Amino acid sequence: MVETVGVVGLGLIGGSMAKAIRQYTGCTLLGYDTDGAVLSRALDEGVLSAALTADRLAECDLVIIALYPQAAVAYVTAHRDQFRQGGIVMDCGGVKGVVCTPLEDVVRDAGFYFVGGHPMAGIERSGYANAFPELFQGASLILTPYSGTPQGCLDTIWEFAQRLGFGHLQPSTPQEHDHIIAYTSQLAHVVSCAYVGSPSAPNFEGFSAGSFKDMTRVAKLNEEMWTELFLENQDALVREIDTLVEELAAFAYVIRRGDRENLKTMLRRAREIKEAIDRDC
Repeated sequence: MVETVGVVGLGLIGGSMAKAIRQYTGCTLLGYDTDGAVLSRALDEGVLSAALTADRLAECDLVIIALYPQAAVAYVTAHRDQFRQGGIVMDCGGVKGVVCTPLEDVVRDAGFYFVGGHPMAGIERSGYANAFPELFQGASLILTPYSGTPQGCLDTIWEFAQRLGFGHLQPSTPQEHDHIIAYTSQLAHVVSCAYVGSPSAPNFEGFSAGSFKDMTRVAKLNEEMWTELFLENQDALVREIDTLVEELAAFAYVIRRGDRENLKTMLRRAREIKEAIDRDC
């Protein structure tokens, strides 16, 4: 049973976690952020019960680490001996291999359970000011536990996550997560950024509809965070970029040649794949 929660990092995800915990649970909520102004605001708004200091980590049944991947590793490593015995620590980073692999030795025999997590939710704006408690309604929560993690630990996380509005639990491994997320999330951000790099981009007014908005939405990103995420998953992401480049080159080839039949075949194939994806959702 989760009664006291700590949230480390009050950006969009951590801040939304904190606001959801305050709105949907009766938990005691402790929070920390390196930006004193953000921490003060969360306290003044009544989102947090109190500030989370190192000596209060042992009070928390669950600690949610909402930091960039390398900062998450550093935080868990630095506070290894201060987490509650039998408690749960879960990170929320967008890549899992660079977090879960180095921490496996760090947390072994430490007396608490570490579980890699990734809430599949977000908007194109960042920071505590844009955080809101409904962010996770119906969202998927990916968990990448170590092989020896007790099922009861995962059940506790999922029961708590459902109270925040999550609608689907997706178990995975760090390797599978990073492979798939390179396609479903990271590639989309790369494509959006490349798309707005066209010299035609500034001339869109009056000529755009939903497709332009869809393609450009996630280009309004946090470049510091996404730089880290891209580079820490570079092998998987580059493979996806290379595959996309090949697909684009194939389209350019048939269009340049005026090859109506092959172009129609390629478009039909894409439509059928999309329809199959929609049926599975």
